[in-house]
Amino acid sequence: MKLSQFKYSLPHELIALHPLEDRDEARMMVLNRKTQTIEHKLFKDILEYFDEGDLFVLNNTKVFPALLFGEKEKTGASIKVTLLRELEAESRLWDVLVDPARKIRIGNKLYFGEDNDSLVAEVIDNTTSRGRTLRFLFDGTHEEFRAKLKQLGNTPVPDDILKYRDIEPEDEKDYQTIYASREGAVVAPAAGFHFSRETIKRLELKGIEFANITLHAGLGNFRDIDVEDLVKHKMDSEYMEIPEDTTRLINATKDAKHRVVGVGTTTMKALESSVYTNGHVKQYTGWTNKFIFPPYQFQIANAMVTNFHPSQSSMLMLTAAFGGYEFVMKAYKEAVAEKYRFLTYGDAMLIL
Repeated sequence: MKLSQFKYSLPHELIALHPLEDRDEARMMVLNRKTQTIEHKLFKDILEYFDEGDLFVLNNTKVFPALLFGEKEKTGASIKVTLLRELEAESRLWDVLVDPARKIRIGNKLYFGEDNDSLVAEVIDNTTSRGRTLRFLFDGTHEEFRAKLKQLGNTPVPDDILKYRDIEPEDEKDYQTIYASREGAVVAPAAGFHFSRETIKRLELKGIEFANITLHAGLGNFRDIDVEDLVKHKMDSEYMEIPEDTTRLINATKDAKHRVVGVGTTTMKALESSVYTNGHVKQYTGWTNKFIFPPYQFQIANAMVTNFHPSQSSMLMLTAAFGGYEFVMKAYKEAVAEKYRFLTYGDAMLIL
């Protein structure tokens, strides 16, 4: 498959800039791979498609306020820094993305916050594939340092939305799933946004179970793919955990011939990163840079909840690998024609 095969035209007015007040009232396009049919529902109708013994696998990662706005020393130039990964707690070393990157050199100091309540960072590496490495100059404990980052940081809402509006106080709550518990992501697993407490309760009352994995999603999900031949694209590594109780639930569900539902592309990626040859998932703690695009044979989940993703994105490619390339691209055309809400805060897709 080629990059250009995943290009589609999205009118900007279909980009959802805010979530719906009632998350489970979002529209849901249902794709049935067996019958090649498309239905138009609401997300709360998801109960109709699953039965007792089925299992939803959720990504419980929690987004942290990873976006810092600061100034460069001497020039006072505005700098946007996205924290990607803590490399070393004691020495306050972080991998970051810097915008505009061309203005930053090794040894430059960056200032965040007001004079009496600020953080200073020094650029110590300018050459990593992920951007830059900063050392924060801070004398307190690690807990005090993290509290300061949280105080000065902003919700890292994707640029697809910030192109049309600023960060708002509501984003701190909106840009999280209701079950987020393991802090570490800079990108939210947006397919989970549609689950309200009421919907989860109704599914549980029907005998449907839930299990958690953790994958701390990074900005690589939104990074432009700059090679036409997808085999040559390298994904950024992301930290993930699949606990033992989750593996037991998933494997028992598969053995009983019930459905395993992956909620979001991050969950699907995590599950496929930890598979035995017998088609069972195994306990795992570590990193994954798995890049899934068609053709690909999924071994764990046999249903998937996702959103409507950006053109030519790795998330769209994984979705097309699961749903079938031609079927998914046809569904996207229909979603545009039917004026579905797209991207992070948009509507849902269920693939059966």
